[in-house]
Amino acid sequence: MQQGKHTVIRRATVSYMLLLILSACCMAADEWPEFRGPTGVGSVVASNVPLHWSETKNVAWKTALPGRGWSTPVIVGPLLWMTTSEDDGHQLLALSVDRKTGAIKHRIRLFSVDEPAACNAMNSYASPSPVTDGKNVYVSFGTYGVAAINGMNGSIVWSRKDVNLDHQEGPGSSPLLYKDRLVIHCDGRDKQYIVSLKTATGKTAWKQKRSLDLSHVGDFARKAFTTPLLVKSNGHDRILSPAAQGCYCYEPATGRELWSLRYPGFSAVPRPVSSRGVAFVVDGFANPSIFAVRIDGQNDVTDSGVKWVFKRGGPATTSPVHLAGQLIFVTDNGVVVSLDEKTGKMNWRKRIGGSFCASPIVVGDLMYLFDRDGKSSILRVSASDKQPEEVAVNRLDNGMMASPLAITATLYLRTKGQLYCIREED
Repeated sequence: MQQGKHTVIRRATVSYMLLLILSACCMAADEWPEFRGPTGVGSVVASNVPLHWSETKNVAWKTALPGRGWSTPVIVGPLLWMTTSEDDGHQLLALSVDRKTGAIKHRIRLFSVDEPAACNAMNSYASPSPVTDGKNVYVSFGTYGVAAINGMNGSIVWSRKDVNLDHQEGPGSSPLLYKDRLVIHCDGRDKQYIVSLKTATGKTAWKQKRSLDLSHVGDFARKAFTTPLLVKSNGHDRILSPAAQGCYCYEPATGRELWSLRYPGFSAVPRPVSSRGVAFVVDGFANPSIFAVRIDGQNDVTDSGVKWVFKRGGPATTSPVHLAGQLIFVTDNGVVVSLDEKTGKMNWRKRIGGSFCASPIVVGDLMYLFDRDGKSSILRVSASDKQPEEVAVNRLDNGMMASPLAITATLYLRTKGQLYCIREED
């Protein structure tokens, strides 16, 4: 009798845990708190995500966006929030758009810049993507300003303009939200550091200078545009933080450096991904390599912590994804590559053509890829020894620099001038 009672309790406990997991998945399916989604690495928990669209098919609404900006929108209740720039970077704004109708609800001028520095033609003055805690939206324009906005009424909670650096090519690093802290990369050609701001006030919680010696390289080789990633190692939160000439791992509550990895790359853009205690880090832009490094290292892990290095051409701009034991990425010139996560050996490569900046997403076994000219490719990825199946190819009038949003039955796509809501017709 006692054993039967324990069995009932165990079954009830398992059922309750499954209910919690399913609830969490349902919540994640309709959330998009940052540019790589709820997981931070482009893996999406959503159902019935559209497969087919065009300018005349499955477009619920389409809205022209003012200005120029490559930031990926985030979701706060009924609104999509993003940033843009006007007047060649002299005016920096936050925008909100109604998710049901596409109507622009807020157009908030946050910062005026007297003399914007030069910006790469492939970049914009509003490229860093916002992050949200579901209440406030936190936006960064790099050296030009950081701000917090109430995500429902659009009021400015706080702002500051003293988190400064020389980007050389324009801002690119998106902030990371960790509990009540906003973490920002500041890797310029003049100074290199990472800073954590209090989300309630914007005041500095901690600031950590990059520890690697960069005196042996020119100032152009000291900048980077990557976004930090929150991971867990042995039950502890960690921040993976790629920079120029090396990658770092920090304790998020204090900013204490735990380890560093030396490499020769700089101007890197892709956000790292992690799987099974290993981080996959892209080192630079010109000749990108991928480093697989153990997350649980200490001090200098250049020799002790690296599992493998892939040097045959990684992604210069887009962030990788992991799926079915594979690390998969698309190069800027449209070649999709699968690597074995454990060994770094190439499983397959598939040329789909096009030029890419937007990071792909994974929905189940489907990989969605969006190029700069309006073409999108959807690939079904199965076993590592099989070429992916091309499920669909779609086209819009303009291409994407921002990364996509995928929630249940809906895609939100920001092209160079428009925001689309894609839903399959019944």
